[in-house]
Amino acid sequence: MFPALMPFSIDGLAPELGAPAPERLLNGKPVSRTWNLFTAPDGRFFSGIWESEPGAWRIEYTEHEFCHIIEGVSRITPDGGQPLTVKAGDAFAIPAGFRGVWEVLERTRKHYAIYEV
Repeated sequence: MFPALMPFSIDGLAPELGAPAPERLLNGKPVSRTWNLFTAPDGRFFSGIWESEPGAWRIEYTEHEFCHIIEGVSRITPDGGQPLTVKAGDAFAIPAGFRGVWEVLERTRKHYAIYEV
């Protein structure tokens, strides 16, 4: 017998509200909403849907993350590197150790899958 599939639906679910830590905030008031829809029994893998209002903040990844943008536009700029603009339909991975700036240009919503290393 196989485990049950976990559908990704946020219908009727209240999101967890969040915001970047004040010391990481660069501009705007990027309130975020997160619907964590799955957590593995060991707590190291989780996935769901995240969205944020416009703003910019510093990011420092200690985990690996796969992202698929559902709607909106964001710009991710690695320290010392070129910015990458992502929009609906784009998919990418951010490796542990990545540092830079995440800037939400238009409210952005993404599917995420995170593995804690």
